Amino acid sequence: MRIENSFIPVSGVGETTERKLWASGATDWDCFDPSLVGPKTADNIESFIDTARDHLAADDPTFFDQVFPSSERWRLYENFRTNACFFDIETTGLDEHRDVVTTVSYHQAGETTTLVRGDDLTADRLQAMVADASLLVSFNGIRFDQPFLETSFGLDIDTPHLDLMYPCKTVGLDGGLKTVEQDIGIERDRPDISGRDAVRLWHQHEAGEDGALETLISYNREDAVNLKTLADEVTTTLHEQIFEQARQQSAE
Repeated sequence: MRIENSFIPVSGVGETTERKLWASGATDWDCFDPSLVGPKTADNIESFIDTARDHLAADDPTFFDQVFPSSERWRLYENFRTNACFFDIETTGLDEHRDVVTTVSYHQAGETTTLVRGDDLTADRLQAMVADASLLVSFNGIRFDQPFLETSFGLDIDTPHLDLMYPCKTVGLDGGLKTVEQDIGIERDRPDISGRDAVRLWHQHEAGEDGALETLISYNREDAVNLKTLADEVTTTLHEQIFEQARQQSAE
């Protein structure tokens, strides 16, 4: 689904009204007919469309991140996927005030980069990572990865953030990232490695064990790369379940 198909950011338009609009043939902004709703709501919709077109033309994801309900933020993905940054971090524990970030991998425009503690994992590199992105994409990153990075490196990340854990739950995909990957058929090179193993691998690397860092990096990079596959899958499923079903009703 594209942003142009959406009316739900408009005051007075909820899920029911939006689906009725789609079912009535108003499947995007160009097809909107003011007679389909009351005059006040029609004015609100037309005002929103005028403003939203300008922000879309300016390639401004922040505006849409602010006006869409958080549960509908996945609708930004199709419009801003080209410069989306899929990222994942590894740490020595779960407490951002006590533990440290060991690696950060991000996948953007077909390229994957890993930053490593003690080498190139710096605040400047992380700031550049988010500055180059139209949209951050993670799994449980709003509650874990982003605040961990902000606390550890003194960052204030305001790039729009799509946390795939929530749209996954909407389509019935529960559990952690590895469980969700298995449910939709994403295969891993090392399915035996877990987040707990990532902590162990970092400590082995600190102790000088050959190959530990390489294995950790490979694991972290796979997390980031797989997020793109997951984003493609879950947003397609939501598009079919929400938008296409309403369109089919208009054809019946």
